Amino acid sequence: MGRVILVASGKGGVGKSVFTSNLGAIYGERGLKVALVDMNIGLRNLDIYMGLENNVIFDVADVLEGVVSPKKAMVRDRRFQALYLLAATQKKEKFTAGIETVTLLYQYLRENFDIVLVDGPAGINNELKLAAADVDIAIMITTPEFVSLRDADMTEQTLRKNGVNERVYVVNKVNKTFFSSGILPTVETITGMMKIPLLGVVQYDDNIHLSSNCGIPIVYEKENYIERNFNRIADRLLQY
Repeated sequence: MGRVILVASGKGGVGKSVFTSNLGAIYGERGLKVALVDMNIGLRNLDIYMGLENNVIFDVADVLEGVVSPKKAMVRDRRFQALYLLAATQKKEKFTAGIETVTLLYQYLRENFDIVLVDGPAGINNELKLAAADVDIAIMITTPEFVSLRDADMTEQTLRKNGVNERVYVVNKVNKTFFSSGILPTVETITGMMKIPLLGVVQYDDNIHLSSNCGIPIVYEKENYIERNFNRIADRLLQY
């Protein structure tokens, strides 16, 4: 039985989808069966970061409305042994699913995959509640900025109230120069605001975003500090 892991954020632009694509690639390279589910309804982009945008025919709305089966809608990434993508719909008005159907989809994915990574929407809205339906753990992605941290904290509290018992966070886009200058929140401030376990820290690196915009997760390139860091994050996540 696999695990369904929600990747969420309090605000947009924190690198949630890029993080999801790279974490999925790490597990995929380990030979695990991985499903990436884009639940960022109306703002689909995980397919671009995985380089699969030209292969998407059906989307998650088609699956939840019963138009096609999950197996038919999922696009395989042939760079990996068993990594599949279920894309979000670009048409928000097309998405009419409820919590019950999302829960059924997640149950199907649990039974057929080792790791299910759900790229959720930013912020607190009905789409977040749907994306969080019956997930096993949520990863909050934040940047080391007061606005991002406050929004992440509010989103984390919402997930807790909606029954997501396991919640951790990742500080993304950390610029060491600014971080040590006193301009940004200190480590003590961040840990005090978030109040949940820290899963890891990802440094800001232009190569991460350049690679993702080319449809290649940066961790696909071996023997660099980014890939090693994501492997450590992936290891820690499996301990929850």
